[in-house]
Amino acid sequence: MKFVEPIRDRKKISQIKNVLREQSRYRDLLLFVVGINTALQISDLLKLQANQLIDEDGRIKNRFWIKEQKRGKRHEIAVNQNIQEALAEYLDAYPFILKDTQSYLFFNPRTNVHIKRGQAWKFITTICQEVGLRGNYGTHRFRKTWGCHARMQGVDLALIMYKLNHNSVAYTKRYLGITDDELQAIAQRLNL
Repeated sequence: MKFVEPIRDRKKISQIKNVLREQSRYRDLLLFVVGINTALQISDLLKLQANQLIDEDGRIKNRFWIKEQKRGKRHEIAVNQNIQEALAEYLDAYPFILKDTQSYLFFNPRTNVHIKRGQAWKFITTICQEVGLRGNYGTHRFRKTWGCHARMQGVDLALIMYKLNHNSVAYTKRYLGITDDELQAIAQRLNL
């Protein structure tokens, strides 16, 4: 398995969102935005249903709970402003979702079931290439992007580890591509 890189450049993140909006790909836009803002595993992300993010009155929720498929842990997920905006655009494009809130958010229009991991991988690969990103692509790119940006904003590695459901800070460092040399260089620069 090849190492998958996060999207480190915020301009590339904005560019991806803009390309998806220009192409009226609101399902993919929502997948991208929810993926990079929640750090959910792809298996959990693809099975999100409308009723998890939208209440009975059709309003977007501020948070929702999910039981992680891989480890069975329960998580509260905040619905930030970026998710709310992408979800509003999505609901404008697919208003029928409000009639059947049991519907999967990331549905295949031909089968009306959730898209599969392979379809998500193809979407990620295609959009990353369209905006000129290099490197290896994969479904972990969403989670790694969240972790990378959390780290760049100064979030403690232990909190990132907890959010990603990792068992150790060492694993989280490896997952995010943090090397001991990089940490040593930071320590040298601080020189408090």
